[in-house]
Formats: sequence, structure tokens, C-alpha cells
Amino acid sequence: MRVITQHTLGGPEVLTVVDAAEPRALPTEVLVRVRAIGLNPLEARLRAGEFPLLGKPPFVLGWDISGVVREAPQTWRFRPGDEVFGMPLFPRAANAYAELVAAPALHLAPKPASLSHVEAAALPVAGLTAWQGLVDLGGVAEGDRVLVHGGGGGVGHLAIQIAKALGAHVTTTAGAGKREFVESLGADEVLDYTAADFSEEVRDIDLVLDTIGGDTAERSLSVLRPGGHLVTAVAEEDAELAARCAAAGVRFSGIAVDPDPAGLRGLADLVERGRLRVHVQEAFPFERVADAHRLLDGGHLQGKLVLTL
Repeated sequence: MRVITQHTLGGPEVLTVVDAAEPRALPTEVLVRVRAIGLNPLEARLRAGEFPLLGKPPFVLGWDISGVVREAPQTWRFRPGDEVFGMPLFPRAANAYAELVAAPALHLAPKPASLSHVEAAALPVAGLTAWQGLVDLGGVAEGDRVLVHGGGGGVGHLAIQIAKALGAHVTTTAGAGKREFVESLGADEVLDYTAADFSEEVRDIDLVLDTIGGDTAERSLSVLRPGGHLVTAVAEEDAELAARCAAAGVRFSGIAVDPDPAGLRGLADLVERGRLRVHVQEAFPFERVADAHRLLDGGHLQGKLVLTL
């Protein structure tokens, strides 16, 4: 089979398509013939060596997959021919930039029939991050006021829709060029972060979902109501920020997203009920992974990028 690997750390040019032995599915695992692979900003950082989550090269990046089960030894969860999607093994290496992936059956879910493989591959990491932040950690309920930072991005555009499905009033920050997009997702208020300071525009927020990092999370403390909740997907281990939240009388939670079959089923249910759509800015052929990573490096994406096989 073909895989995308790298033997050195660096820019997109280090990613190379090579031949490799097929993986073997162990009992309780399935072997998936991959049809599409979702790309995430984390993978660009790992490729460049910003932190050693996967150790030293060579390694194979990737977690988001959608495809068809080819083998299902000793598991009752799936059968050959089933269409599945998921985020197996995260944060351990799933070797998902590949034509075949062996994955725990528990880390996958049936692909929603209304989603293409391209759309389904874009959903797991970003969708589970939003789900775990809003549902599991945040407990967002009807009538809550939610602020989603980066509403036009991979996590943000899904978070807007999930929060709306939960009955929340949703404010989001986004550039002027993404206003129409985030409004189409259901955002009640859109703040252009290039033209105004959100911390001066909103108050009495029940939950802030931070997907940006930097000083955005710290400035969010002033918009939360007493007892409100700051949930961050980018500063989950920031002890100083946690202390500032405690001093300000608000809760702090960091998301370290993990494989979650219940969350996958929840996302799939929203999709099937027409409450959640996945936006893919661009899909690239497998062989053009370097081009996809160049775009990934540039940031400011609208939705997600995907590789196709």
C-alpha cells in the first residue's frame, strides 16, 4: 500500500509518498480501506517538529479517516463493507496518511449516509473537540450564551452549529470575509476581530470556547458572567491561565480531545437530523499532500482540508 511519511522534520516538502507493508488488524480492530483523510493544524506542527508527540522521524501523520471496512477479525461492531469514520488512537500514532489503516473498532462509528467520505473525514477531530468542549465539559443548555472564537475554522464552524442545536445563543469572532459563512451556520452575532475588540462588545457569556490561543483566552475572562466557563482547545495545560480564571470567579477547562464513540454517534445524529454540516474548503489528491500542507501552514482556513484516495 501507499503511505505518506517523512524522514526529517521540516516544511511540507518533507512529506513523501512511499510503498509500505499493509497493517494487520488485531482482534477487536478493523482494517479500513481509506477513502479520505482529514487534515488538522496539529499535523503541520508535528511535521515541523514543534513538539515531539510522535517521537523522531520517520513517522506517518494523521488521525481523521473515512473509509470502508475490509477486514473485521473477532469484533462484533462492524463487518466487511461497512462505511465508517473516526479518529483512532489519538494522541498515539494512527498512521492515517495511508491507503489502509488498522484501528480499534471502538474508535470508529458508522458513517452518516448523508455525508460523503470527504465530509466525514473532516469531522472527527474538529467535531469531537467541539462536542467535548460544549457537551461533555461545558454542559451547554437551552438559553445559554456561548462565545465561539474562530467561528470560521475547523473546530469553530462545527461548534457554532452544535451550540445552536443545544439551544444556545451563539456569538462568534470571525474575519469580515467569513461573516456570511458563519451566519449561514446559525451564529446570532458575529464580531469582526480585525475591526473591534470582542472584550468590549459582549458581556454575561456563560461559556467561551477558545480555538485561537494567545491572549484571546485571557481577554475572554472579562466577558464571562460570574461562575461562567472558559473552555480552551489550545491552552489546556496553562496553569497560569487556570489560576487567573479561579481568581476571576470563573471555571477553566482544557480540551485534550480523545477517541469517543458516544461523541461520534452524537455528531452523526446531528448530521442525520440536518443540524450539522461539514464544510471542506478544499480536497486534494493523496499525492498532493505537500500542497495541502502549504495551505494548512497558512492558517485562516474556512472549515477543513481533506486528502482523497
